[in-house]
Amino acid sequence: MNLPYFDLTDKIAIVTGSATGIGRGIAEGLADAGAGIVIAARRLDRCKEACKEITERTGVQTLPHRCDITNNDEIEALVTDVIGDLGRIDILVNNSGTGGSEKPILKMTDDDWSTVIDTNLRGVFSLSRAVASKMVERGKGGKIINVTSIGSLIGWPNMSAYCASKGGCLQLTKVMALEWARYDIQVNAIMPGYFETPMNTEFFSTEAGERAIKSSIPMKRIGQIEEMKGVAILLASQASSFMTGSAVVVDGGHTCW
Repeated sequence: MNLPYFDLTDKIAIVTGSATGIGRGIAEGLADAGAGIVIAARRLDRCKEACKEITERTGVQTLPHRCDITNNDEIEALVTDVIGDLGRIDILVNNSGTGGSEKPILKMTDDDWSTVIDTNLRGVFSLSRAVASKMVERGKGGKIINVTSIGSLIGWPNMSAYCASKGGCLQLTKVMALEWARYDIQVNAIMPGYFETPMNTEFFSTEAGERAIKSSIPMKRIGQIEEMKGVAILLASQASSFMTGSAVVVDGGHTCW
């Protein structure tokens, strides 16, 4: 089936936190649609490995790049190098994030709070600002996708910094959408629920994990990384040309309770 409005051929996409997990799945999905991919994460060895596997499977151009999104110098280096090597940035997916320490508020330190806010909120702001400025200079528009969480909508005990940062990211998405609509830059969010990743596979295979799934997810299972690809392609492509400031929930019905 020919669906040209989902075609990302000749587009260049940065996906942060994409060496593994949900970010890796999104990067693979965009590559499947034809986009050249920049894998940006803290561990360069994992970035290189992901790029090699994606290029071998899809044939698209890839670029591995170390980036700590809490470090403005590394953000500047990422943006400068991508434009220098690949010519432009058409798509940015802000996926890097951390859950931080699971502690009640009364036992949290300022450092506990700052670690999560700096990664999940300030980093999204700083990298989006840097990329959007280049999109504006180029004058061809662009797509920015912020990966938040259903924690933007519901609260979890002992996850105050995480929920606050993801809720802030959702609101930041809306403000970016309003400010950058004039430049034909669409900014949208994806709100995943529970997805199987290398970090949580062990927990969800336990009795407690199975109880959590059955009690909170109407579909009685957690999401698979493959199931993130379609929504990412939608928001990165012309298929979403009249969507901005939107947030797509992908949670198996978790937030319907």
